[in-house]
Amino acid sequence: MQVTKDTIIGDILDFNSPAAAPLFIENGMHCLGCPAARSESVGEACNAHNVSPDELINKLNQVLNQ
Repeated sequence: MQVTKDTIIGDILDFNSPAAAPLFIENGMHCLGCPAARSESVGEACNAHNVSPDELINKLNQVLNQ
């Protein structure tokens, strides 16, 4: 899986939740089970939480593609 700013969080969690969830939580994105959060893109969530999308995307891609 290749994560971009447009990738939907729910798709990431469905692909590999155990590895990805902690990265979101570390960045203040605690409501991963919420339907609204699962339907947001990574870019939208980063914007709402003042997180650098590029940094989070790099970490997600490293973890998901090991």
